[in-house]
Amino acid sequence: MTSKELLYVEDALGHETFMKSCSQKTSTQLQNSTLSDYMKQLETKHTELCNKFLNLL
Repeated sequence: MTSKELLYVEDALGHETFMKSCSQKTSTQLQNSTLSDYMKQLETKHTELCNKFLNLL
């Protein structure tokens, strides 16, 4: 993997980690159960994406 590709993966991993934490925080703050469930699904999706980027390293 080139240094440019590594920088891209690190950047994408940072974005996915941020989105995962935002989704998690928001799901606990929402009172609407439908929206909260949706945010939990997003958290799961961003966790999967984080793991995929980590596997590239």
